[in-house]
Amino acid sequence: MQTGRAAEADTLRWCCSAYQCLDVVTQLLPYQATMSEGDSIGESVHGKPSVVYRFFTRLGQIYQSWLDKSTPYTAVRWIVTLGLSFIYMIRVYLLQGWYIVTYALGIYHLNLFIAFLSPKVDPSLMEDSDDGPSLPTRQNEEFRPFIRRLPEFKFWHSATKGILVAMACTFFEAFNVPVFWPILVMYFIMLFCITMKRQIKHMIKYRYIPFTHGKRKYKGKEDVGKTFAS
Repeated sequence: MQTGRAAEADTLRWCCSAYQCLDVVTQLLPYQATMSEGDSIGESVHGKPSVVYRFFTRLGQIYQSWLDKSTPYTAVRWIVTLGLSFIYMIRVYLLQGWYIVTYALGIYHLNLFIAFLSPKVDPSLMEDSDDGPSLPTRQNEEFRPFIRRLPEFKFWHSATKGILVAMACTFFEAFNVPVFWPILVMYFIMLFCITMKRQIKHMIKYRYIPFTHGKRKYKGKEDVGKTFAS
């Protein structure tokens, strides 16, 4: 009898505890909904971009504006890039280190140069298909400008950024990996010769030159006849 009363008491206590938990949860749900509504209202009212976001957005706009202004000055852009490259080489020579960074920069520039010399559409993929533009193979064919896989401006931009990144790496000792630099030079020369040989064979096979000098202009015969007055 006492065991049955004890069981009933335990059941009653468990029911009371469950009811209290349910009551607490029921009271918290409206409060949570109110908070979420308040957060959404706060985001709609105070949903302005932060100062850091606006700063970097403005900085990106200024950077893009300067890039747009420098587009027509091809010679000046490349002179600046060559100057930065010369400064970088002097820095590496004086520091006597960071050869692995220089090797990576050379490989990166080689890949950019190959993409600059390659056509946008590979002629080997167009052999069995007549769709799309193709490169002229004879002198009397219609003029079609050479479209590069990597345009000149993007080539210059990527090459310049690569030099600046490599120069920034020279300020960190972690990138100064000890290496026997003559081996890297030998590897780079071999890779350059093999890559350029393959590119030249590709140009000879499909008979294209990666430079466009402009459309040929034809002039008619000059009128050298004398005019007779009536």
